Amino acid sequence: MATTLYNPAPSPPLSLPSPRSPPRSAFCLHSTCTTTRMNLSPPLTLASTELPPLPENRTILGCGGVAVDLLAAVAAFPKPDDKIRTTSLMVQGGGNAGNALTCAARLGLNPRLISKVADDAQGRGILEELQADGVDTSFLVVSKEGNSPFTYVIVDNQTKTRTCIHTPGFPPMIPDDLSKSSLLSALDGVRLVYFDVRLHETALVVAQEARRKCIPILIDAEKKRDGLDDLLNFSDYVVCTAKFPQAWTEAPSVPSALVSMLLRLPNLKFVIVTLGEDGCIMLERSVIGVQSEEIDIDSSLEELKQKVDSNVAIPTSIHSTETKFVAKGVGMVTGRLFLGTAEKIPPSELVDTTGAGDAFIGAILYAICSNMPPEKMLPFAAQVAAASCRALGARTGLPHRTDPRLSSFLD
Repeated sequence: MATTLYNPAPSPPLSLPSPRSPPRSAFCLHSTCTTTRMNLSPPLTLASTELPPLPENRTILGCGGVAVDLLAAVAAFPKPDDKIRTTSLMVQGGGNAGNALTCAARLGLNPRLISKVADDAQGRGILEELQADGVDTSFLVVSKEGNSPFTYVIVDNQTKTRTCIHTPGFPPMIPDDLSKSSLLSALDGVRLVYFDVRLHETALVVAQEARRKCIPILIDAEKKRDGLDDLLNFSDYVVCTAKFPQAWTEAPSVPSALVSMLLRLPNLKFVIVTLGEDGCIMLERSVIGVQSEEIDIDSSLEELKQKVDSNVAIPTSIHSTETKFVAKGVGMVTGRLFLGTAEKIPPSELVDTTGAGDAFIGAILYAICSNMPPEKMLPFAAQVAAASCRALGARTGLPHRTDPRLSSFLD
């Protein structure tokens, strides 16, 4: 199958997939509204002099999924064989890596992306949208045949939830699609590498080379996937969803699972588990041991929860002192435990949670490159994720670095 690295050229706007391409749904969505392709409204901005300087080395590399998202908002999720109408419809770029790197670019980083699309209207639209946001697409592979990935996203206006139905791209990306010279060029001068584990065979090749070059690696552990275990062995940082830590470690609680992850992954500096509207938990490893008594990590987390001020609407963070944390039946690690809160978004402002996790990761990528301490990093990432939930789609609400809502978190 012929493939080539992407060569930027004029392309048509992002369009709906051919009606013959996607599989038919079990229910019908009818729209009477205008389809929105991109959010082109100018962002709210602050003067650059009011912001701290950008990180000195802000080039990052991501390897993972991109797609076209077909977002249909509905009054309520349909029942089998229902015929309903959308309240709004949007066609927009998506995919975990595409979203996270778009977020990082809007925050001021210089992201490069390794992924694969087909030479079709959807693929050209994906590339065009990424380029418009400042993502370097010169390392993407374009297949002469096949189809680009796309996802149906049904947003329930009633429950504020989203359901995703994904169709993978074809042919899939394989390590041979990326030449050694392209890989070395992609890694040249990179501060941080990020994987969403969507292209695990290629990702493993990239991770091995990044490790040889001593470039730190962040893994998005959304759920157990093929190749995840191998990639985790290279990880310096892990951001995972609420169910992942216990599913991967079989530990009796989330805090004890975080201890288990640090014990099983000796290179891991910190692990963050995102909890949606309940915020996040982070366990940071201490490089130097401390003289302190051993404390049960579950009890420590409960103590932190008691210190949270429920009247504060903006994201905050509280943390323990450097401690020897014990997880029953698991073991002990020395570090600090953090509890981050999420923004309390008024129901009238909450639109769509699609891509909130990707936005959080994009902000974490920026924070690492900025050497931001955890007590500032977690509220900052939560604020970015909250901003993304105020608009339909994963990218429409992603804030720019100059957004006034971020100013207090960047001081």
